[in-house]
Amino acid sequence: MSTDSVTPFAFESLPVRGALIHMRRSWRRMQRDHDYDALFTEVLGHAAAATALIAQSLKFDGAITMQIQGSGALQMLVMQCTSDLDMRGMAAPREGTTAENFVELTADSHCAITVDAGEQPYQGIVAIDGESLSSSLESYFQRSVQVPSHVVLVANDEMAAGILLQQMPGEPIEADDWRRLKFLAQTLGTGDFDGNAGIELIGKLFAEDDVRVYSSRPVNFRCRCSSQKAEDVLKMLGEDESRAALEEQGGIEVICEYCGRRRHFDAVDVTRIFVENVVSGPDSVQ
Repeated sequence: MSTDSVTPFAFESLPVRGALIHMRRSWRRMQRDHDYDALFTEVLGHAAAATALIAQSLKFDGAITMQIQGSGALQMLVMQCTSDLDMRGMAAPREGTTAENFVELTADSHCAITVDAGEQPYQGIVAIDGESLSSSLESYFQRSVQVPSHVVLVANDEMAAGILLQQMPGEPIEADDWRRLKFLAQTLGTGDFDGNAGIELIGKLFAEDDVRVYSSRPVNFRCRCSSQKAEDVLKMLGEDESRAALEEQGGIEVICEYCGRRRHFDAVDVTRIFVENVVSGPDSVQ
């Protein structure tokens, strides 16, 4: 089994379903063109694991976007995951600010989770009011989705992982059992993901329970940037601004903030772009 995967499971005797995620290759690729410090790396890794866990828990065809914005050292974080578990994400620091912990990093922040399945997108918003992204997401599930959930997330520069446990709608569970599952999930650490983590780790965590483990699904880093979207950025900038940049710099470079790909435009390119009459707006953050 690939380490970059989500493994869903369900308890035979408890009305609880769950999923375990473990990313290495895709997570390292997501960081490749950035220079995040340890705190930014951890929080972005938590967001990556959480977004994929949410995506796999839903039956939809589209994409989920998690976006965090606030006035702390983290100016913006965006993580996107499709229903096929293709992922990309980035975080932007606020210039001139530093943070020693999650609270300072996400001061006055809110987290928006948007599910776009091709029709009217659904968005849930929750304040980042705890000491971790996990606790904020548990509030999101409780308030916006009405599904009691336990979320545990771990990350460093080598791996991003986590577990999601959710009560089945309309099926009560004893409070002691629910607290016990939370305690077991919270024992997860980065060391538990040194090798392949799937059915063996689930069995180890919940050794006292009968758990049915389903087939793992692969997780991949895949950016959706394109030449057309880069051209759309110039169209949004406008012809006058684009030509001024050309005159000043001799060329224009558009860099994708997700994958780091650089696309270069010269005077011929800019002329071609603005001769066209049809302007299509971008469908992703560049």
